Amino acid sequence: MDEAKRLLTGIDPAELGARIKRARLAAGLTQSQLGGEDASTGYVSRIESGQRRPDLALLTVLAARLGVEVRSLLSVGLVDGPDPDARWDDVRVALDHAELSLRGGSPEEAGRLLDGVEDRLAAAPAELVERAAHLRALLAEAAGDLDGAIEALEDLLELGRDRPGAAAYAIALSRCYRESGDFTRAATVGEACLDALRSRGLDGTDDALQLAVTVAGAHILLGDLAHAARLCRRIIARAEEVGSRIALASAYWNASVVESQRGAPEAAAPLARRALHLWADAEGSRNLARLRSELGMIQLDLDPPELDDARANLAAAARELDASSASPVDKSRNALASARADLLSGEPERARAAALPIEEAMRSTAPVLAASAAVLAGQAAWELGERDEAVARYRAAIALLTGVGSDRRAAELWFELGARFDEAGLRDDAHAAYRSAAAATGLRSAYDVGRRSQV
Repeated sequence: MDEAKRLLTGIDPAELGARIKRARLAAGLTQSQLGGEDASTGYVSRIESGQRRPDLALLTVLAARLGVEVRSLLSVGLVDGPDPDARWDDVRVALDHAELSLRGGSPEEAGRLLDGVEDRLAAAPAELVERAAHLRALLAEAAGDLDGAIEALEDLLELGRDRPGAAAYAIALSRCYRESGDFTRAATVGEACLDALRSRGLDGTDDALQLAVTVAGAHILLGDLAHAARLCRRIIARAEEVGSRIALASAYWNASVVESQRGAPEAAAPLARRALHLWADAEGSRNLARLRSELGMIQLDLDPPELDDARANLAAAARELDASSASPVDKSRNALASARADLLSGEPERARAAALPIEEAMRSTAPVLAASAAVLAGQAAWELGERDEAVARYRAAIALLTGVGSDRRAAELWFELGARFDEAGLRDDAHAAYRSAAAATGLRSAYDVGRRSQV
């Protein structure tokens, strides 16, 4: 007992939490099932995220439910879950290191580690095979192969949407659909998994709450701001109830995005700052970088813009994105915001130099983002007195947007193009862009609809 107390005092809470989580997933238990009557779901979540160190009495109860010895959770030679076969320890370690490499912005190293255990996975326990498949999907996403990531994540979800790990798969899948521009699928995938988790009473876990936040984000992009706001309020209340700082930060983040989309950056900024504070305490990750980037974008929308603070946040986000598993889309979106800061600061040449490579790189992966870059490059050319080049970039944006369909971001961009063509004195082009803006929101002429119904 004295030895166990010594090990418990000396172990890093983050490492202990990660071991408990791996053992729980291997045992097929939920956080609620693991805690039982001895610990709330929120407290188990905080233990697993390294925010709390359980006392020895509670750890002993948890270990019994996991089917492992307390010492195995505290010692270097951890046995994960019910499979005590030490043959797989090196595979587990390789997968641990691959995940850390991916999170740390080294996808090449993560790929090398996964390749190194590929031959052994054929005979490995199912939980290791599944975990390797998840890491492969995240690796594909980080490399910009959204189709490959989506296919792999769909396969994982087919194993069961109410299983341990399903929420994490659905979060990644919804994110990939969002980045590919399919916002409807981003919402429906997340909602289907949430319904399955809710049926088993698992909607209060960290992963489930973050999935709910992801669904709210998809509704923001679909333009359903009222529904997204209601979701965020429910998530905030639930996250406060179970004590999940990560879920609470995520919900405040999306609440700030709702206010920003409503044209109220002065209301969005404090919500984003609160989210940033909560997330900085909870974990340093890709999401922290994306949130910092979002805050920088909101600061550019303020009247007057907070240019110095926005530049600082966008620069910090760029460093954090480079050191994480962030996708090329995340990095390009942040870089484009930095280019916009350059334009607002009176540096059009620098803004154009940053925007043009983004337009080229995002053409096939994220056409709306590529079109945004083309518009910004056009605005920079206009500021430099290069009217023909500005119009050429605006027409390039039109080519990218054509065929995107109903999309809030596309609608905003069509409207921006209308204003730019108006500025250039091209009234017919401006009129066409404004009509496209209306179409991108799903608006149609009542006269046309009535006439079609009579045919």
